[in-house]
Amino acid sequence: MINIQNVSKWYGQFQVLTDCTTHVNKGEVVVVCGPSGSGKSTLIKCVNGLEPIQKGEIIVNDIKVNDPSTNLPKLRSHVGMVFQHFELFPHMSITENLCIGQTKVLGRSQDEARERGLKLLDRVGLKEQANKFPGELSGGQQQRVAIARALSMDPICMLFDEPTSALDPEMINEVLDVMVELAQEGMTMMVVTHEMGFARKVAHRVVFMDHGQIVEDATKDDFFNTPRSDRAQQFLSKILNH
Repeated sequence: MINIQNVSKWYGQFQVLTDCTTHVNKGEVVVVCGPSGSGKSTLIKCVNGLEPIQKGEIIVNDIKVNDPSTNLPKLRSHVGMVFQHFELFPHMSITENLCIGQTKVLGRSQDEARERGLKLLDRVGLKEQANKFPGELSGGQQQRVAIARALSMDPICMLFDEPTSALDPEMINEVLDVMVELAQEGMTMMVVTHEMGFARKVAHRVVFMDHGQIVEDATKDDFFNTPRSDRAQQFLSKILNH
């Protein structure tokens, strides 16, 4: 579903990704982790062309993302993206937030979009918030709306860029619960996160990054039980002891 081959990226003189190669199969959940500044978020933003790459190639569902002729808005309409900071329209109600992409990009009627949106809002446990505005919801609720909005576009896969890192600790689980459910239903997911409990529960593979490179790409069990690199061992010893 997602194929990343020898991808490198620079910001001016600074190389932020170096020769990164990994893949996500259909129905697979791949967690991308590593210390801050390791290139995780940059890598996931390259997958749907939010960040351009200078070297290598990324193919999503047989479409080459970094081909100049690729229709990126069309590609992004099939690749759900959930950001750290929700990115909801503050001047629109929750229902309007869920409908706008469906009507503008997918060409659905207002009624059809509303029906789909409310169904997904119910799925993330927020149907009663349909007429409120984002500012009236907690962070965890806003992030669940963001997930419902991404799902309303009928994505072939979902990308999550640190979806819980801006939340209060007690709101994290309500978002992770929705993500766990999605994973168990077979959604193809690439998730940048520090939530190792989530990784242990649902990931098929873990990609560990450091200094813009993929240091390990292993099954979940291998990564947690027998990490090969010193850097991953160090990382895990720090985060799993607390």
